[in-house]
Amino acid sequence: MSSSLRQWFARVLVLTQLINGALCWGKEGHYTVCKIAESYFEEETVAAVKKLLPKSADGDLASVCSWPDEIKHHWQWRWTSPLHYVDTPDYRCNYEYCRDCHDTHKNQDRCVTGAIFNYTMQLMSASENSDTIVHYNLTEALMFLSHFIGDIHQPLHVGFLGDEGGNTITVRWYRRKTNLHHVSVCYRMLKEKVIFPDWINYSYDLPMMKVWDNMIIESALKTYYNKSLPLMIEALQANLTNDWSNDVPLWESCQLNQTACPNPYASESINLACKYAYRNATPGTTLGDDYFLSRLPIVEKRLAQGGIRLAATLNRIFSSKPKHAGS
Repeated sequence: MSSSLRQWFARVLVLTQLINGALCWGKEGHYTVCKIAESYFEEETVAAVKKLLPKSADGDLASVCSWPDEIKHHWQWRWTSPLHYVDTPDYRCNYEYCRDCHDTHKNQDRCVTGAIFNYTMQLMSASENSDTIVHYNLTEALMFLSHFIGDIHQPLHVGFLGDEGGNTITVRWYRRKTNLHHVSVCYRMLKEKVIFPDWINYSYDLPMMKVWDNMIIESALKTYYNKSLPLMIEALQANLTNDWSNDVPLWESCQLNQTACPNPYASESINLACKYAYRNATPGTTLGDDYFLSRLPIVEKRLAQGGIRLAATLNRIFSSKPKHAGS
């Protein structure tokens, strides 16, 4: 095979992997959410989670929190794709469950908030009545719930219907082309050429899918945390015990004593999407320091909130204390 033909095949392989999200698909963000949550688990939750985790996780929930992203492009799991987000009417900047939570075929409850309610119910029913365990795969329910609570805290997972949560808005991140939903994906890999061959042109107009999923996090890791995700998580945990300590009880609480309450989280996300994600990010825009430095605090707080709320939800599910219906 000639050198030029090999390069052509390599280009196709790289583009295909990027389109399918096979290279880096927000793993850092989901790992962070679940790692923060683990530090707030009650004793009963720790035991229950370890019992449900697959052996490959070695007792670490964070290690499997990206599993729903890894499997959703396989044909047998494609039905899960609409469960990662909820689209809202363009420019209204609000969310309503009955109006918005459906898939493209108008099947109700098939969105990220509906999925959180569903998998909470599955884990709750098994916790309350062992006879129902045979009806659900509780390991999958745990991994889906943990992932979707992370997703709903990413503002563009509750974005506008017209641009598919920023997926069709092409921008440049520090002169590298991507799309709005992903001002984060594969920044390290592109910058450092960890995987890609030398001929890769950084300005390829690639359908990176999801600007806020990774690049802000990846750029923060490189700029402030010496490329260390544990160091970033440690900094967020320090904020939780200091600057955000008074907010934690509010983040943990659910209205009406519900077990899960994703609707307020979705409302927060679309509000933040309008104020920060979409603002000053029209198609063709180059996003640089101004965008990164003003949006990073939003991303960091949403990661922390996701972790606190995941822990609180699982604590309510697995606690031996009397549980309140509502999910």
